[in-house]
Amino acid sequence: MRLEGSILTPSGWVAGALLVEGERIAAIRGTPLDGQETTAPILLPGFIDCHVHGGAGADAMQGETSVRAMARFHARHGTVALLPTTMTAPVAEVEAALAGIAAVRARPRPGEAAVLGAHLEGPFINPGKLGAQPPATLLPDPALAADWCRRFPIRVATLAPEMAGGLALVRELAKAGVKAQIGHSLASADEARAALAAGAAGFTHLFNAMSGTDHRTPGVAATALAQGAAAEVICDLHHVAPEMIRAAARAIPGLYAVTDATAAAGMADGQYRLGGQAIVKSCGCVRLAGDNTLAGSVVTMDETLRHLVGIGFTLRQASAMLSARPAAYLGLTRLGALREGAEASLVVLNEELALTDVLLAGKRLDRSA
Repeated sequence: MRLEGSILTPSGWVAGALLVEGERIAAIRGTPLDGQETTAPILLPGFIDCHVHGGAGADAMQGETSVRAMARFHARHGTVALLPTTMTAPVAEVEAALAGIAAVRARPRPGEAAVLGAHLEGPFINPGKLGAQPPATLLPDPALAADWCRRFPIRVATLAPEMAGGLALVRELAKAGVKAQIGHSLASADEARAALAAGAAGFTHLFNAMSGTDHRTPGVAATALAQGAAAEVICDLHHVAPEMIRAAARAIPGLYAVTDATAAAGMADGQYRLGGQAIVKSCGCVRLAGDNTLAGSVVTMDETLRHLVGIGFTLRQASAMLSARPAAYLGLTRLGALREGAEASLVVLNEELALTDVLLAGKRLDRSA
């Protein structure tokens, strides 16, 4: 297969052709643009979503069939790999959700974004900073977490390190190769720094559901800006104002975008489920039923790209936040960049940055399905 256009490579833009053989990029041939304006078609690495609860009416807590449905939906919006994300719930429900995620990861099907593993969001969070999480929290339990890490493909876990046992949990997760992230937390700056020293790798939905940036009593968000190497941020422009996204991008070298999308993504306005919670989609966002609390999002990664460009990021900067940085954070070598030998999982955009084509491991996706 041969694709022509403006191609974003790790060293910059190239005007030319990208050749695909099997699942891989065989070659990229062309002329560096050297500051010249890109023209459509535009070829970018496929998007990687490290925090996503659902889409197309499906919720990751509902098992294998729902995980497959959300993986198909997000693939049609340019996401080539994702981490289905759990909700705080009783242990048996969390384990059932993790088993469903593991089943899709073990047996991928055509047309699905690759399931890289799970993002465990809760139950080891602060009950005083639930956000849209149900009140089914547990104190950090390193033994339970170690058991889950042995049984299920957990790649990222969100926790509140200030809770009793929190630092021990951070160390246990780091030992298991899991990215421990601070989130749904009321930690002080000192407590957040202690978590980083213990092995915490990042921050979950930066600025949301965490202690903040007060100039005299700084919390988790301030620590992320001051010392964070990586953090995820929701760029639906409801969760975080453009100025704060730009400030975070200046401060955190590994800032990357996530959707935090729910089952309501891609659906009409109305009521849906987010784990054990009822949520309502209206006016482009989703909130807890009967409450004004934001409850995830309805954004997709292709929309996120356009949002970032719209608030002042270059296309190359925006692409890095959706592809290269999450790939680097997760230690992926085959995804996140268009280069010879990489997996041919990529997106093609027109002049308006709308998707015209998606390739998953060298196969063109039927986006009408």
